[in-house]
Amino acid sequence: MTDEFRSVCVVGLGYIGLPTASLLGTKGFDVLGVDVSQHVVDTINDGNIHIVEPDLDILVKSSVNAGKLKASTTPQESDVFILAVPTPFKDNNEPDLHFVEQATKTIAPYVKPGNLVILESTSPVGTTEHTVARILAEHGLDIEKDVLVAHCPERVLPGRILIELVENDRIVGGINPIATAKAGDFYRSFVRGEVLETNAATAEMAKLTENAFRDVNIAFANEISMICDNLGINPWELIELANRHPRVNILQPGPGVGGHCIAVDPWFIIASDRDNSRLLQSARAVNDHKPDWVIEKVRQKASRFKQPTIACLGLAFKADVDDLRESPALRIVHQIQKDALGDVIVCEPNIKSHPDFELASMEEALAQADIVLLLVDHKQFRRLKASDMKEKILIDTRGAVR
Repeated sequence: MTDEFRSVCVVGLGYIGLPTASLLGTKGFDVLGVDVSQHVVDTINDGNIHIVEPDLDILVKSSVNAGKLKASTTPQESDVFILAVPTPFKDNNEPDLHFVEQATKTIAPYVKPGNLVILESTSPVGTTEHTVARILAEHGLDIEKDVLVAHCPERVLPGRILIELVENDRIVGGINPIATAKAGDFYRSFVRGEVLETNAATAEMAKLTENAFRDVNIAFANEISMICDNLGINPWELIELANRHPRVNILQPGPGVGGHCIAVDPWFIIASDRDNSRLLQSARAVNDHKPDWVIEKVRQKASRFKQPTIACLGLAFKADVDDLRESPALRIVHQIQKDALGDVIVCEPNIKSHPDFELASMEEALAQADIVLLLVDHKQFRRLKASDMKEKILIDTRGAVR
């Protein structure tokens, strides 16, 4: 903690905002977490959590009990404001900055000269300067002299957020050099990784580029997996062998790409320059097609039965989390149900309930299934063996069952 920045207001208490707020609380900052949901606010003030993330419950309870973390639906004056709100896209894959705009307008009356305002939400290039800084300026704040505005994209992996918030390198970019320097000093007070300074636009583009790279690599793996299926080749064995080459590192195929980052961020780059983003658009097309390919595999297998029971294992976008955002697994299960391909049983061990499905245990799902569709390689499912399937038809989109 620096003498200059002692109090922090974190707007958005989701998968990034809450871990960040609780971490800062344990580092000695006085933290107010702000969220539009009264349920989220009440849950946190009781020392509990509303999302699944290893050890987050311990950190939140510790910060709340120490009086270092409080939650509210309204901001208050602070030294630092961190915006960690969603940045989805619209139906035409254009960026939707509504939440960033609303969050900035919400904090603007509380921002004073000398404050640091940081956008952590992954955003299209120009958002920090042309949305956040612009709105603050419209409220009479001098963004060149008095208020420091910067972007520092989160770079964490769900399931390891608390570790990576501290250990990972961070990229910090301000709308001017002084904002960059002050934001860098703030992050160095609690980050062990290196804090790399640049400008806001480059910081924004860096995060988008990281996730677009992964999207392209996954698209390659997904395309290879579909080709292998036609050729009767095990794609996971093939990729394992190919990766023995010292300069090859193919990622793993799956039922598509989900989550709030990899499935979304490439579109922010594409929207900024459609003419020169042909590879990114092709990768998005491959990964968006993969769920349809999986559904067609289920349709083919289901046609062997009059009314099969289909056990769908997993709804989350990746293993061992409860995050359903942009999940290809969720999309697939919804479509199977809509197309009436069979009686659907859903097992998702990381959530307690879902409005569209009745959840079952893995044992219940397997006992009733004619077709087992493994969509997410949760740790519970990784223990399954081919011998557990007996006479059942297995469609393993993750290569988890050996």
